[in-house]
Amino acid sequence: MDIYQHFRKEEHAFIDKVLEWKDSVELQYSPKLTDFLDPREQEIVKLVIGKNTDVLLMENGGSEFTERKRMLLYPAYYSPSEDDFQLTLFQIEYPSKFVSIEHRQVLGSLMSIGLKRSKYGDILFENERIQMVVSKEIDSFIELNLQSIGKASISLKQIPFSEIIIHKEEWLQQSVTFSSMRLDVVVSTTTQISRQKAQIFINNGLVKVNWKIIENTTFDCKSGDIISIRGYGRVKLISTEGKTKKDKWRFIVGKQK
Repeated sequence: MDIYQHFRKEEHAFIDKVLEWKDSVELQYSPKLTDFLDPREQEIVKLVIGKNTDVLLMENGGSEFTERKRMLLYPAYYSPSEDDFQLTLFQIEYPSKFVSIEHRQVLGSLMSIGLKRSKYGDILFENERIQMVVSKEIDSFIELNLQSIGKASISLKQIPFSEIIIHKEEWLQQSVTFSSMRLDVVVSTTTQISRQKAQIFINNGLVKVNWKIIENTTFDCKSGDIISIRGYGRVKLISTEGKTKKDKWRFIVGKQK
């Protein structure tokens, strides 16, 4: 059976990478640690590896509630520990009485020092507290090079994972009808904005599907997709209930609280 038929074409390159990881574990009989993967990538790894008795899986992103996680592929004999995931938790110290820091500013500052998104996990906010999970192999580099975010001078404090900020994901479910599964239609319907405005959002790179920017308004959405619209939060296409008599798609969707 062709494994690729179950996935979108743009996901095939990542599937190839997962198969390489699997082969490496089987041939070298030693664990393989990935970089941070988004939830869709994690799902693909689980689907590709399947219930394989020779290669097992474990994931860790700092807590069970983090989105981005590192995954460990390992042979059956191996007993993984938390140390295998090579994670560091930093708390960002900054003059919170005088300045505020936004999520996008943290992302921008990490990009500006040359870090790929796969090298750090979730960036967590709770009131004035800001934390980030990073790969242990680059934590010294971040400490040395990340000295400001926006207009704020900052320092980094390494803290234990017992102090990590916990955010539980909650979805408000409702039934929605789509005239088609085009991305612009789904965005327009779930946000109650015009289709023209939805197309502008998509064309300007303000819409993500499964954590990837999609600029194609005709992109075909599917059950299980998570769609992020800048300024409107996230929508999850939980399950399809089939078509109506007027040939429209009826879906159960979740909106993030």
